[in-house]
Amino acid sequence: MALADLNQLRTFVVLYELRSVTAAADRLHVTQPTVSYTLRRLREKFGDELFRREGHDMVPTAKATALFTPLQEALAQIDATVSDPESFEPAGFSGELVLGLTSIGEQTFLPPIMAALAREASHPHLSVQRLDSDQVEDGLVRGAIDLALSVSMIGSPRLWRTHVRAVEYIALTSDRHPLPDTAPDMFAGRHFVRVSARGGHVFPLQVLTEHGLMPQVSLTVEEYATVPAVLQTTDLVVLMPRHVAEVFSGWFGGLRISDLPWPGQSTPVSLYTRREASLSPAQRWFRALVRDAVAAGEYRRGSV
Repeated sequence: MALADLNQLRTFVVLYELRSVTAAADRLHVTQPTVSYTLRRLREKFGDELFRREGHDMVPTAKATALFTPLQEALAQIDATVSDPESFEPAGFSGELVLGLTSIGEQTFLPPIMAALAREASHPHLSVQRLDSDQVEDGLVRGAIDLALSVSMIGSPRLWRTHVRAVEYIALTSDRHPLPDTAPDMFAGRHFVRVSARGGHVFPLQVLTEHGLMPQVSLTVEEYATVPAVLQTTDLVVLMPRHVAEVFSGWFGGLRISDLPWPGQSTPVSLYTRREASLSPAQRWFRALVRDAVAAGEYRRGSV
């Protein structure tokens, strides 16, 4: 394949990822007219519009979406072939990495990840992006994020996935308003805080609904971060993952964890990246580091 053709395909991949002629030109270090000209040539080559302008975005057509993954992986393989993968050294690495996390992912997973980076003497610019569960696949495929941790099960052939730890749900309350011993009626007369399921934590809503407890919800919030302070000043109950409750109990004190009277296992925390052929050496190293740090449960109090 001629170098000119490779440059056209690289322009296509970057334009797909960034959805902007201006941003694509900046990344490729060319002018905007050059990107526009290349897009015209690509449209002729593939007999398709490829991208339609909608507001400020260049939205890909179905043809462009079908082309993206094989072309992106082919270019990644070419880049890997002409570079030396053995030359990557974590120590001293200072490039940018983008990690997709929910709000409680930031609170529970960032400490062990940062500790692991410090142990390897690696100092990347780590940028954390808050993602809803339905944004994970698009963010990874487009390259907006390098890696994501989520309890959502995303069965996409465009992604690589591995489970990193189980998720068990419990009830958290104030020490001043404990729940009785675990029993089917332990929530009689108690009211709940319900947290939005945007981050993929749908188990609490399912439990509240299945056991007829939704009428006892008196507060609904968007994030778990505000819950400890609310519990400390009320007799409310919240259902949340045990590993998060343990972190909150260590930070805030005055909180009590109670087992649920029903099975509390939910979908596990999974780590997602693009497919193997699309990853750079830095992304592969970061994936292994995050997987080991989170799976080890190092975020528990006193371990980091």
